[in-house]
Parts: sequence; structure tokens; C-alpha cells
Amino acid sequence: MTGQKSSDELLLLVQIARKDQMALAQLYDRYGRQSYALAYKILGSVEEAEEVVVDVFSQIWQKAATYDPSRSRADTWLFMLTRSRSLDRLRVLQRTVRAAEACLEDAKIPSSSLPEPMEDAIIEERRERVKAALEKLPAEQRIAIELAYYQGLTCAAIATKIGIPTGTIKTRIRLGLSKLRQALSEEI
Repeated sequence: MTGQKSSDELLLLVQIARKDQMALAQLYDRYGRQSYALAYKILGSVEEAEEVVVDVFSQIWQKAATYDPSRSRADTWLFMLTRSRSLDRLRVLQRTVRAAEACLEDAKIPSSSLPEPMEDAIIEERRERVKAALEKLPAEQRIAIELAYYQGLTCAAIATKIGIPTGTIKTRIRLGLSKLRQALSEEI
């Protein structure tokens, strides 16, 4: 039975390499839930796990011809892709959190060391610098950041509001924050 299953999966991958959408759908039906479960176990987030599964099956669609049956079974290859993508995403998320924490830490001003009018002036100056840096961002990045930070919307809510994929929103926010960080650090 296992040999039959392996040959079925190999045939599906051959068909996917020929851009057979039905074959991809069959592979997804067979392994989509298991791939999601693995991604969720690593990431602990429904949205991130869903993004990983989409990435994995997109990668399979693009690179099915590179699958080498002498190196691993098809399901092993699929789960290795899922694990790898999940760990990559986890590293990016951890870096983003560390960067955000560092920015927040850098932004803190010890209130006891400044008189109140001086503190107000510094806060106003920072606000203006951030506002000017935001205006320099591409519109799609600025809008995503403003919706997330000023309106408190989640990436999924922004995606629904704008009508584009959640992953695109996350990328826009990540790129925009990176550009903001760079612009603001150059001014100091």
C-alpha cells in the first residue's frame, strides 16, 4: 500500500510539473491539513500557518519538476518544505518583534530627567519626524501602517478592508517599518 501511495504521489508531482491544477488540488486535499497542522505547531498562529501552507503549495506548483524521488518520498519532501518555511517565518517574526521592542526602548525618555515643557517639545519633535518619514513612504506601505497603528486593525482586517491578501499587508507593513526605522535613524 505504501509503495502504491508513493507512486501515486510521484505521478501527482509529475502532473503538477506539467501545470495540472487538478493534480495540485489532489495533493492539497491529501496533505493540506497535515501541512497546516505542522505549520501551526511551529508558529502558533492561524494566519501565519495559513500563509505557510499557501507558500508551500505555491512552491510545489513552481518547483515540482525539481523533486527528486531518490532523495525522499513525496510526503517527506512536502513536510520538509512546510517545516522549512515555518521556521523561516518564525525567524522573521522573532526579528520583527525584537526590532519593534528595540525601537520602543530607544524611544523611551526618562521623564524624571527632563522638565515637562522640554519633554513636550521632544515628543512634538519626534511626532513631526515620524509624520514626515511616513509621508515619504510609498502610499501602499503608509496606508497599511496607518491602519495597523493608528486604527488598531489587524493584518487580516486590513486585508479585508483593502481587498488584498493578508501576506501582502504583512509585507507592506514590514517593509514600511524598515524604511521608517532607517529614515529616523539617519536623522539622529
